[in-house]
Amino acid sequence: MDKQKHWRSTWKGNDMNKATNVLLIIYLLVLVWILLFKLGVRFSYMENRSVNLIPFREFLLFHIKIDRSELILNVVIFIPLGIYAGVLYKRWTFGTKLFFFFFLSLLVEGLQYLLRAGAFDSTDILTNTLGGVIGLLVLHAVEKIVNNSARTQRLTNIIAAIGTVVVISLLILLKLNLLPIRYQ
Repeated sequence: MDKQKHWRSTWKGNDMNKATNVLLIIYLLVLVWILLFKLGVRFSYMENRSVNLIPFREFLLFHIKIDRSELILNVVIFIPLGIYAGVLYKRWTFGTKLFFFFFLSLLVEGLQYLLRAGAFDSTDILTNTLGGVIGLLVLHAVEKIVNNSARTQRLTNIIAAIGTVVVISLLILLKLNLLPIRYQ
């Protein structure tokens, strides 16, 4: 009987991880569509490739006001990655997860430059990495409140599934010009 309970709990855990992995893959695909393919729109700035190796350069060197909304969006878009990494890669150290966020952001910035989909910007790498760390902290806080890692993962999957449907729906409505926001 004890072996049967263990087998059931292991099976449920595997199903939970499968669901989390599917949600992570969907998140990464949406992330690529937004950051690398810019929702399928060619913007005029894409032809001018640039590299910024000094974080917050415009503010530090030229005292140009920082676009806070861009900074906030760069942080927010990577928060789910931190949550997923915290749920799926529990055995990784904090340093490994931090490197993962940094590396993924570096990869995105490099691909934006190579594909002429945006500039390579060190500020974005820092803010994206910060978003991943904030995601880890959010997950840690939820785990403290719920006090059960299986329930935390279930709750995370439910919220992520709802969030995924909402984000994809909004992106489709945006792409079809059915929202009062215009990005083209």
